[in-house]
Amino acid sequence: MPLFLKPVFQERIWGGTKLTEFGYDIPYDNTGECWAISAHPNGANTILNGRYKNYTLDQVWEENRALFGNDDREAFPLLTKILDAQDKLSVQVHPDDAYAKAHEGEYGKTECWYILDAEEDAEIIYGVNAQNQETLNNMIDNREFDQLFNTVKVQKGDFYYVPAGTVHAIGKGIMILETQQSSDTTYRIYDYDRTDKNGEQRALHLEESKEVIDLSQTSPNATPKALTRDDEHYTQLVASPFFTVEKWNVSQQVNFKKPQDYCLVSIIEGSGEIIVDGEAYELEKGQHFVLTSEDNAVQFNGELTMIVSYV
Repeated sequence: MPLFLKPVFQERIWGGTKLTEFGYDIPYDNTGECWAISAHPNGANTILNGRYKNYTLDQVWEENRALFGNDDREAFPLLTKILDAQDKLSVQVHPDDAYAKAHEGEYGKTECWYILDAEEDAEIIYGVNAQNQETLNNMIDNREFDQLFNTVKVQKGDFYYVPAGTVHAIGKGIMILETQQSSDTTYRIYDYDRTDKNGEQRALHLEESKEVIDLSQTSPNATPKALTRDDEHYTQLVASPFFTVEKWNVSQQVNFKKPQDYCLVSIIEGSGEIIVDGEAYELEKGQHFVLTSEDNAVQFNGELTMIVSYV
């Protein structure tokens, strides 16, 4: 049976209250992140149903790897979030696997964003305007951020792939679904001189940032594709070495063939049901679950929009 998950909410200086639109009872007025599918130690989800009810996802990963196709990775590889940016996030960069494992003891962080909602004229920062390492270092040291950062206008339904090493920031008034490697390592470059509730500025990581910024990542490069699997149509948002992410629009009925032994599913619009091996489960916007290797005959019914990810 699918593993339905209880979200974990994270308070953020830039967060708001829009996550209530997904039916969540949020704990803070500045709830920035819903960790929707997570086995990360900083926010592992609790399972809500079945024989693993009240286990956490990381526990099940460790105790029954067969549910995940006997995946031999050290840790659960993916993390799905919904972010509500009431204010702009810090400008930041994430390391790749090699740097993160050497310095942080976890995965690197390649991620991608599906824009769930965006205010008019909302924008993100993506990439830098520096042609070489010396110029980059000088611009960071001299805080020439207006010239350094590249901004991009966004709207609902847009998609962005953000490889490790890409300088990026989500702007004010944007809500996204993020699929990422299971990592919580962030190097901040600029935080608008903000202070937290204790009057303290958040730490910056300028030297680490200089070491991991990839100067070749200067503009968005995702090219979603319309594809067909077993006569069912869907959109492949990205296929990378770290994850594949798909968008499925269900109208009435879809017989869903899992693309891998296990996959992650987030319902972002609508309602309906999923029938797995003859057993039905109701679905609504804001639910997240894992289809395991035991879930074979899968059918979705209703009017649903969902994001599916897998490695």
